[in-house]
Amino acid sequence: MREVIKVTDVGRNEPCPCGSGNKFKRCCMGKQENTNRGTGPAEVMDALGNALEKQEFNSLEEAQSFVAQLTQQQNQRSIDDFQGLSPEQIHWMLNQPFDSPSLVRFPEVLDTQPTAPILQLFNLLTETIGEQGLKPTAKGNLPRNFCREAALTYWGEQEYQRRTRFSGINREDDFYDLHITRILAELAGLIRKYKGKFILSRECRQLLAKGGLAAVYPRLFRAHVEEFNWAYRSGIDELRFIQHAWPFTLYMLRRHGDTWHPAEFYEGAFLKAFPSIMDEFPPNPVVSPERSVRLTYTIQALHDFAGFLGLATVEPTSDDIFNREYRVRALPLLEKAVQFQV
Repeated sequence: MREVIKVTDVGRNEPCPCGSGNKFKRCCMGKQENTNRGTGPAEVMDALGNALEKQEFNSLEEAQSFVAQLTQQQNQRSIDDFQGLSPEQIHWMLNQPFDSPSLVRFPEVLDTQPTAPILQLFNLLTETIGEQGLKPTAKGNLPRNFCREAALTYWGEQEYQRRTRFSGINREDDFYDLHITRILAELAGLIRKYKGKFILSRECRQLLAKGGLAAVYPRLFRAHVEEFNWAYRSGIDELRFIQHAWPFTLYMLRRHGDTWHPAEFYEGAFLKAFPSIMDEFPPNPVVSPERSVRLTYTIQALHDFAGFLGLATVEPTSDDIFNREYRVRALPLLEKAVQFQV
């Protein structure tokens, strides 16, 4: 007996049968077609129908079991566009990276003291807060003098003069790297306001005593990928999937980052894996959806994430601030903080 099997028999939170790596509810559920990977529900059902033609079943349950096995095989095959990962691996990597130790592990304390731009600023912040705390401005931000001193230390005299020749640092968000560091430290529960002052949390003191920055870094990392909105820093229209796909970005850096590559290399690989992301941009007569995705990806995923967290070096290769190009290379901290098992 041949039963009719519907795509809706797939669970909402299971990997989509089309092989996109996304959850079914975020992909093909309720859609007539799917542009990602060129295998929407119609194509999936045609493939299942062909496989079912020569099969005979004694019950609907037996037929559904057969379809489940086919779907599992579909989602476990290696895909070149996914950098050799399977749709199932992509599904778990994107949706539950911190709960998928067979794919990737995140040490709670690194085995060496890390270095990264964010850690340099976090050090300056915690040293200034110290035991006595640091009084914020009336708007609740870091005081101006500290921001100026931190910028001078972080950039150096020559770079400080260059960056402030037209406009000085008069408030916290004039030194945006420090502003983001303070936000992330609060999101990670490492600093907080108490009785009118910034203070180090008890947990922060315990972590610093336990392992120094090697114990603090994983907290800042997780706050950056889970709590912080990347669009806030970049000032570019929010495109949440780029942030959602941060494990895939780091996986690409692990695979290819031992040598320099232009940012376009990673942009292209990302678009090849997730082409439907371009559908999220409305038509624009000036900038194409592809160009918009490429620009957003390089700024948010490579420069502001991997670069700022010390996972990669992201260097400009041109001086054109309106069309800046970059080259990218992974740093040793990547393998220490994010340990891929595939």
